[in-house]
Amino acid sequence: MLPNNWSRRQFLTHVSAAGTALILNPILTSWAYDEYDEKVAKIVAKAMGIDTHNHIDVLSKMSDLYETKIDLSGEMKISGLSAICMTFAVDRPKLMKEREAFERFMNGLDAMDDFLKKNKMTRSLNLKDLKKAHKKHQPTVIQSVEGGHFLEGKLERLELAYKRGLRVLGLLHDAQTTPPIGDIYTDPPQYNGLTELGVSIIKECNKLGILIDLTHCNNEAINAAIKASSKPLIITHTGLDTQLGQDEKMAKMMKPRLISKEQAKIVANAGGVIGVWTHLAATPEAYVQNIRAMVEVVGIDHVCIGTDTKLAKPYMNGLKQKERIGEKTNTAWQNQKEGFYYTVVAEMLKAGFTENDITKIGGANFCRVFDAATS
Repeated sequence: MLPNNWSRRQFLTHVSAAGTALILNPILTSWAYDEYDEKVAKIVAKAMGIDTHNHIDVLSKMSDLYETKIDLSGEMKISGLSAICMTFAVDRPKLMKEREAFERFMNGLDAMDDFLKKNKMTRSLNLKDLKKAHKKHQPTVIQSVEGGHFLEGKLERLELAYKRGLRVLGLLHDAQTTPPIGDIYTDPPQYNGLTELGVSIIKECNKLGILIDLTHCNNEAINAAIKASSKPLIITHTGLDTQLGQDEKMAKMMKPRLISKEQAKIVANAGGVIGVWTHLAATPEAYVQNIRAMVEVVGIDHVCIGTDTKLAKPYMNGLKQKERIGEKTNTAWQNQKEGFYYTVVAEMLKAGFTENDITKIGGANFCRVFDAATS
């Protein structure tokens, strides 16, 4: 028997963990639970929901690691997501010396290892791993890094990163790498897209089985990457430059980070997938409108979810860090009552998306390019 005093969120989380068979149990008819909620829970439980760009904070002092706790597994169960691309960056604060980027990268992987161990979770290295974890109702992560700074021009480090579990490489980030890889979309162009090193990185990732993320690349760099790659590519977190939202200050800051309809079509025509982030969407309804706008441009098979939020923040010495609305995945919007993916699925149903549409955008489209890159 299920407890009569459970909240709706507790019930949905339990349904997601137990699978769709529970939904068909006649015992549920005694609940104050309507068909609409049942449909949301069934979709969340049945199909993989994957956030293709989700940050986990890396500690600036590795000596603090073992005093740190993070409820990654708990937040994932609340969210309804099956997996996240767990990412971090090494170019903040500013890199000042040789090997510093590589040291930060290795420290970051060590921290991720520890967080996963504490949460009794593992990395998924390919589509088979993702499906296995989903079948067992176990939350899982795909290791990602934002920016190729850790390479410092040494391609052999890609194989080391691969062996440590890296499966998604964000080619560029906010600060230029040393030596340069290519043109960042927030900087004046200097390299006609990609440098020779940038092209070499893409070819080596194709060879090893690492999915390339072209977020932070300008149009010329994206096009050069598509030309260089033998595998499909992804832009994990952006939005259309026509969807600016209501916050003028935020829109001005984010505009250089958005993609045009024309460029989005180029990515889709090359077999790529584009993740829609939660930025510039003040409500779940606005977020789903942004997803629909992208679908109308590139088609249902080329859109995914990439929030650019943080699912869980570390607790330092038992103290919870300060949070702001929009920073964490499960509080992406003001007065959000349910976990992230439950909220998004509900809004997508309201907006007229079918279960098949939601399945594709929620995770299947990403799985297709992830499988192509890592097989």
